Amino acid sequence: MKTVTEFPRKVVEFPDMGIVMPDGCRLSARIWMPEDAADNPVPAILEHLPYRKRDGTIFRDQLTHPYFAGHGYASIRVDMRGNGDSEGLMDDEYSEQELQDACDVIAWAAAQPWCNGNVGMMGISWGGFNCLQVAAKQPLALKAVISLCSTVDRYADDIHYKGGCLLLENFGWASTMLSYSSRPPDPAIAGGNRWRDLWLSRLENQAFLLPLWLSHQHRDAYWKRGSICEDFSAVKAAVLSIGGWHDGYRNTISNLVTGIQSPVKGIVGPWIHKYPHYAGPNPAIGFLQEALRWWDRWLKGAATGVEADPDYRAYVMDSVR
Repeated sequence: MKTVTEFPRKVVEFPDMGIVMPDGCRLSARIWMPEDAADNPVPAILEHLPYRKRDGTIFRDQLTHPYFAGHGYASIRVDMRGNGDSEGLMDDEYSEQELQDACDVIAWAAAQPWCNGNVGMMGISWGGFNCLQVAAKQPLALKAVISLCSTVDRYADDIHYKGGCLLLENFGWASTMLSYSSRPPDPAIAGGNRWRDLWLSRLENQAFLLPLWLSHQHRDAYWKRGSICEDFSAVKAAVLSIGGWHDGYRNTISNLVTGIQSPVKGIVGPWIHKYPHYAGPNPAIGFLQEALRWWDRWLKGAATGVEADPDYRAYVMDSVR
């Protein structure tokens, strides 16, 4: 894979831009944008994750967000509340607080002088889940979504329950998320003793999510929240759904293509649970180029031809010899 470093527009990076939520909680964002965005406003693209932008996804982010910025976007990578360099505590996966924070970040971005008012949201796995869930809340500025390796059904098509049976992955995933959300912020960002105070608050107060998941063993209101299959019509933004045959979320692409009533396209390749410009097995695709076509059409109004693409494009797997 070749990493592109030369772009049509010069890129500037802001490693820690604070975004204050209505309740006073400060979220930390790493933002890339064209150097001249203040004079020539651009659309914004949001990725909202708990996986720590300063270390957990740093290399992945550097392969993705500068590319969009160099082609005329403000690309925003936000640490979710209670994770990385953001304040507060994470109360659950895909909680109302998480989704409201994302809506507030979208409104904040749309109101900035460097933004033209149009916002897209993207992500893989957790970020693929929440961008669909946020789209169902219909924030005014959100015009397009790119969701990878995600689900439309939190109960029946995720890592919690299958066919009504409890999956062991609940135990491992709950432990993994506790380890993520209980780590300290970067002292270089949260200076002085602030990083220590935030860390102690996480250690003393961060919830272990397993008991909550085990207390909902049926498809009740808890799992229906965030399952956009309950009402596909709520999604008004244009949706590009991407997945891989070697990933566990293969059903989502066809479910979205047949269920979403707004503009929607699907791509399935041979890949595992990774972004497809560096995922295996081969062949890879030019994901960044495909994404740019999607953003340019729905955030800039450019004629990129995405409407003429097949609704569902799938790689035909070779037989095993």
